[in-house]
Amino acid sequence: MLRSILATLILGIVLFLAPYIGLDSYLHPYIWYILAFFLGISFLIHRLMEFGLQNNKEKFVSFYISTIVAKLILSLIFIGIFLYKGLSDSFLFVINFFALYLFYTCFEIYGLYRNLRRD
Repeated sequence: MLRSILATLILGIVLFLAPYIGLDSYLHPYIWYILAFFLGISFLIHRLMEFGLQNNKEKFVSFYISTIVAKLILSLIFIGIFLYKGLSDSFLFVINFFALYLFYTCFEIYGLYRNLRRD
């Protein structure tokens, strides 16, 4: 979990410095909500995977698949809520969301691969 927090902190610093570099036109104003959402989702996935590895390693695959499905469903609900409320630039919001989705998915797969290789 410490790696996820550290990655979010580094990503937050990059997003904070983006307007000073001139990249603010590529970021939606709700990028901080998206980042907080993914921090919460990564915490939830970390706890579920830890629980799956602790009790029964035979059920690990089902825990992992269920976390993927939960992440996808929660992501669709999150996007749906913001689109229903009405956004100024919905395309940019969705692009920012899926860029962070891919970042966190790759980061979680790397962390999972690293833990499984050790075990």
